[in-house]
Amino acid sequence: MDKDAIMRFFVQAADLTAVCTQNGWPDPDSLRVEILQQRAGELLCEVRFDEVVMEGSGCCAARVGCWGQYRVELDAAGRIARAEAVTGARA
Repeated sequence: MDKDAIMRFFVQAADLTAVCTQNGWPDPDSLRVEILQQRAGELLCEVRFDEVVMEGSGCCAARVGCWGQYRVELDAAGRIARAEAVTGARA
């Protein structure tokens, strides 16, 4: 599996908010993805990123380190079909 394709998927399509803890959003520039396991048709990936938390005024109140593990299903051609968070928490 192409590491760049995995990064693009997590930046553009994966629901990283599933492992956010403060109702913020993931900073794509801080995203790190590591493949923990690879089996036929499936990957287990660990993600780490900073969650950006805003104040009511629109200013950045905090950056919280988050992590999670995602099960990534691959189609017959080896492309990512979907990903699902299986665990996550504050880093």
